[in-house]
Amino acid sequence: MIAPRGVFVVKPSSLGDVVHTLPAVALVKKRWPDARLRWLINPEWAPLLKDNPHVDEVVLFPRHEFRGPRGFLRSTRWLRDLRHRARADLTLDFQGLLRSALIARACRADGGRIIGLSDAREGARFFYDQVARVAGIDHAVDRYLALVATLGIQPSAPLEWPLPLGSAPAGFHSDTPFILLHPFSRGIGKSLTPSDVATFCREITPHRIVLAGRTDQSMAPADNVTDLLNRTDLGELIWLIRHAAFVVSVDSGPMHIAAALTPRLLALHTWSDPRKVGPYQPEAWVWKDGALSQMKHLGQPPGSQPAPRIGDVAQHVISLLA
Repeated sequence: MIAPRGVFVVKPSSLGDVVHTLPAVALVKKRWPDARLRWLINPEWAPLLKDNPHVDEVVLFPRHEFRGPRGFLRSTRWLRDLRHRARADLTLDFQGLLRSALIARACRADGGRIIGLSDAREGARFFYDQVARVAGIDHAVDRYLALVATLGIQPSAPLEWPLPLGSAPAGFHSDTPFILLHPFSRGIGKSLTPSDVATFCREITPHRIVLAGRTDQSMAPADNVTDLLNRTDLGELIWLIRHAAFVVSVDSGPMHIAAALTPRLLALHTWSDPRKVGPYQPEAWVWKDGALSQMKHLGQPPGSQPAPRIGDVAQHVISLLA
């Protein structure tokens, strides 16, 4: 195809999905380095794109401003302004919802193309000029790579994950190696219990543990634990992941950040399927259905879904650090 002058990426959320999209967008920009590439993203996830060399402009999608009685009028004005600002020859809708498809259509330049996924929901695919066939493709990263493959862009190893460096939490000292534990998720049934967290920290002694993430649970203090729950922003969380000796995380957005940055990761899955949403790193470890395996050796998950025995997880991490 003729090189586009502008590329518009529509992927406003969520945290993990934005991370999964990074390699595909990097490939597009490398294919057409002179095209101006804009990325539509929710404000809370915009720090993920800080200093990204493949994104020329970050466009914020202030969805929260469109609520309430006057939300429709505000959204109409916003969309009109966006159309003047971000019209593109090529629009890639990685979100696959009616809302994202309408935004894509509004920003399509005359003669431009919109490409989306074949399993887009809410009738979004009827707004596309071309669809990427993703039936039978399990992992989200591979699905997004399939979208750019419709442009004749084939993945090349290694994939790029241009996440920011982040910054250290105020007053945090990293002179002692630490294990980062991210035990809580907004997803129902994915989090550890406070008892699980206490058991893990006790079993991992004397190794230093740093707790990070968001929760309304209260945690009992422990000598080997630095509690940063509810005390870090996204940039600080990225810094902690980069500097940790090892990361243990439930299935969550921060787990996918860790998977993009390091193979020193163990992901805890309860009901979710790691073949679809597990670490993309083949060397990363997964705990699923009471069994430990690396992603590259992950087989078909059994039908039962027992809760992980957190003490065994701690002992496995210790063995990996030895």
